[in-house]
Amino acid sequence: GMLLNLSMSDHGRSDSLLVSWDEPEEGAEGYSLALSSLGSGTPLQNGSAGPNITSFWFHGLTPGTYYEVEVTATLACMDTTSQTVTAQTSPSPVRNLSLSSGGSAALHASWEHASGQRDSYHLALYHSDSQTLVRNASVPPNASTFLFDGLLAGSEYALKVSTLAGSGRASTSIHQWTAPSSPTQLRLSPGSSTSLLASWAGAGGAAWLHLVLRNLLTQMVTKTLSAKRGLTSYTFQHLHPGTQYWLGLSAVAGPYTVEGPNATAWTYPLSPTNVTLSSAEEQSSLQAHWGTPAGERDLYLVTLREAEDGAPTRNISVGGDNTHVTFHGLSPGKQYAVQVTAVAGPYRASARSTAAWTQPLAPSGVSLSSQGSPYSLLASWEEAMGEGYVLALTPVEHPLKNSSLPRGVTNFTYEGLRPGTLYTFEVSTLAGPYTSTPRRITNWTYPLPPEQLTLSNQGHSTSLQASWRAAPAGSTGYTGTLWETKSQEQVGNMSVGNNWTNVTFEDLVPGRQYTLEMAAMAGPYRSSVRSATDWTYPLAPSGVTLTNTRRPLGLSAFWDKAAGDVDQFHLQLYSKSHPMQRNISVGPNTHNFTFLGLSPGVQYFLKVTVLAGPYRSSSHFATEWTYPLSLANVSVQPGRSPQELHVSWVESGGGRDHLVQLSVAESLSVIRNVSVPRGVTHLDLEGLVPGSRYRLEIISQAGPHRTSSQTAIGYTVPLPPLSLSTSPISTAWALAVRWETPPGQRDGYLLSVHEEGSSSPARNLEAGKDSTNLTLVQLTPGTCYLVGIWAVAGPYRSLPKNITGCTVPAAPTNLSLTNPGSSSELHAWWNEPPGRRDHYRVILYSLTTQSRERVQTLSQDAQNVTWTHLEAGSEFAVQVFAVKGSFEASSTNVTQWTYPLAPANFTLGSPSASALRASWAATGRGAEGYVVELYGTAPSSRAGHTVLGGDARSHTFKNLNPGTRYSVAVRATAGPYHTSTPNLTHCTREYDALLA
Repeated sequence: GMLLNLSMSDHGRSDSLLVSWDEPEEGAEGYSLALSSLGSGTPLQNGSAGPNITSFWFHGLTPGTYYEVEVTATLACMDTTSQTVTAQTSPSPVRNLSLSSGGSAALHASWEHASGQRDSYHLALYHSDSQTLVRNASVPPNASTFLFDGLLAGSEYALKVSTLAGSGRASTSIHQWTAPSSPTQLRLSPGSSTSLLASWAGAGGAAWLHLVLRNLLTQMVTKTLSAKRGLTSYTFQHLHPGTQYWLGLSAVAGPYTVEGPNATAWTYPLSPTNVTLSSAEEQSSLQAHWGTPAGERDLYLVTLREAEDGAPTRNISVGGDNTHVTFHGLSPGKQYAVQVTAVAGPYRASARSTAAWTQPLAPSGVSLSSQGSPYSLLASWEEAMGEGYVLALTPVEHPLKNSSLPRGVTNFTYEGLRPGTLYTFEVSTLAGPYTSTPRRITNWTYPLPPEQLTLSNQGHSTSLQASWRAAPAGSTGYTGTLWETKSQEQVGNMSVGNNWTNVTFEDLVPGRQYTLEMAAMAGPYRSSVRSATDWTYPLAPSGVTLTNTRRPLGLSAFWDKAAGDVDQFHLQLYSKSHPMQRNISVGPNTHNFTFLGLSPGVQYFLKVTVLAGPYRSSSHFATEWTYPLSLANVSVQPGRSPQELHVSWVESGGGRDHLVQLSVAESLSVIRNVSVPRGVTHLDLEGLVPGSRYRLEIISQAGPHRTSSQTAIGYTVPLPPLSLSTSPISTAWALAVRWETPPGQRDGYLLSVHEEGSSSPARNLEAGKDSTNLTLVQLTPGTCYLVGIWAVAGPYRSLPKNITGCTVPAAPTNLSLTNPGSSSELHAWWNEPPGRRDHYRVILYSLTTQSRERVQTLSQDAQNVTWTHLEAGSEFAVQVFAVKGSFEASSTNVTQWTYPLAPANFTLGSPSASALRASWAATGRGAEGYVVELYGTAPSSRAGHTVLGGDARSHTFKNLNPGTRYSVAVRATAGPYHTSTPNLTHCTREYDALLA
């Protein structure tokens, strides 16, 4: 039919469709239209249109629905042409769309379903201020609500909901605010006395912030402020000092308002003005004055402080309208300052005054002391409060000038005064402009002591004389006391006139120290004490002796103490043969002393001196000899030959000749006695028995004393073993070592066994002194060992004897001889035996023929060998030898066959109607035997089987069926192996052939 070029659209109307077409070229008499739901085939609306009409509207349709319209054009001669077009009506928008706040970060959308059909709803949420798309969501067609969360608090959003049907959509929009969130962490703090700084966090959750500042004293609103989103601080200016304010904060977004936090704070108060501190009418009182500053305050805190260290003394709180305070009962002579602090809430503002003084008091506890000095007086007093002190000293003869001292000084020393003089002292306290009444006291200076006081024994053991020079004018006499210095026991007193210059003390103890103390007297005072000291002369010791000590080596001195005291004893020990002498001091209660570390074998002389102070008395001389020391480092070593010993020693000093005594160690009888002069330190002893143990002792003599050295043990070197030999023990992998006994003695033998070529340490073995052989066991097979042997005596060895011996190698095991399927080749394998070897020797024997042996020599690591070019069908035997030097060990014999060769020239013939004859020729040497197999017509049916000897060359099968085809094969056999010819077929003769 003709094409009408149908098209259909809704032109933005959800319940109508406009169908348009092209008029046919020949024209049309009219048109009929049928509208139906897509795929239903049931017309819902019919329509018609006259000629020249090319469009038609269908109304009352369901939004969002697919429709099918068939347009039929009536042509001339009752012909018609039809065409169908499909289209979808636009969807309708949702109804009653609402958007409500679901908290500070969420919006809840709801709607009523659009009429008609739809595929889904599409939701797009925009942020109104930035016009940015925040959320895109598609929901199923039956959904009617949606929650947008995670939004910004206090922000305006626009929601667009679109109904989707096919490619068409219908949209509806709505605006709404999220609820604002209140700012947090509101802080209000003073910036100055007339400003407050407000700050907060979380300001992004509201479109506007509303601030209200109220004066809490007057309850009047001082300032209101509205600020856009994002502001986080604000400073309130031009406020009253020292006043408390309240700040309220609320968050606003669209129709929503949320009350936020509030805070209170004070402005700083202003400090008081013109603060002064002055003296009050009452004693020890001060009055503070100040001026009232601008603004408000709760109270004044008035603090009185000591000017020196700033420590607070008084604290007084007064009302905010007061302007003065009086402080009573303060410390006299003290400087004070006042601080006045205006207090408003937690804040303070202070001002200080200049310092002011209270009236001082005179010092107490005044004293005047000479402290034992004739030329000075020390004035002292107790500390009084104030700035300082005024001092005056007035002697009887003439006045002295005044002195001023600062505070803190509580004493003063007057120097250059006259001994024995009476003085008057005055002191007053200063405090600012004030001076206290004075305090007075008197005292004397001390007299001078006597001069050039001495005490001397004059060479006497029981008396001391004291002498001095008279003191200067002012003394009336002298007083003195004699003391024993050590015990401090008083011996005597003396008082004499000022014209005396010496006195003698009798009946004193010899060698004792005495001290005399003397002073001059003047008025009530004694001068400082002068003292002198000396000893009475000591008495010499008696009964001095000197005796010898041996262990330890030394000399012991003994003596008796004489009457009287002794400070110490001095001992002088010396020898005429040595320039050095020993000087020792010991305590007064010691009556003996031992000198150690002396030279041995020397005569010494001793003198004992008693000491008392600087005085001494000596005894007569005593004498004695020290013991000689035993010789040190006595050494007995082998000499230049096994029959010699070399003896050496170190002389320790002292003594004369040395006696060298040698004995056999096992007995005490001396066999050598040799005298050696002093100065000789070695000796060679000859003609001794090799390998013997000897005992040696050296005796030293000095004066009447003899000293023996420590016993030294020595050995002569033994002679080495003779005729050393080794032989292997094949069954035990061991070596037998033999030798002959050398002359002389020995303790035993030491053997060393070292495996040749090994880095392992040598094995050491010991044998008794009477042994002449030793078996070395647990050796490695087929290995050579270096055997060394020494004769041993004590720590010494003879010269070594060395020999090399080899163990028998181990035989190969698990020998096998296999045929790889060849007629000329055999392969031998074996396991490597333990130990070592030089090589393997492998021998192959022919058991079938008398051909010569075939021998191969292989390396020590070989474990297999292959024999080629052997005779087919022959039996062989193989034997493997492990070889080490002249020793070898053989494996067991193993036999094996080579494969035989198949017979040659194999032919079949039928000599008669019931017989077949097979004939062949031997190949090579032939075979051990032959097997002839006869098969009937079926390949698997054997009709005959014959075993023949190796000499057979033919065989005839009889009693066969005439005229029958048979198959025959001949196998050559050798041991377990066989080789067959190919099968040949042949027919027995027919009877007629036989008759003919």
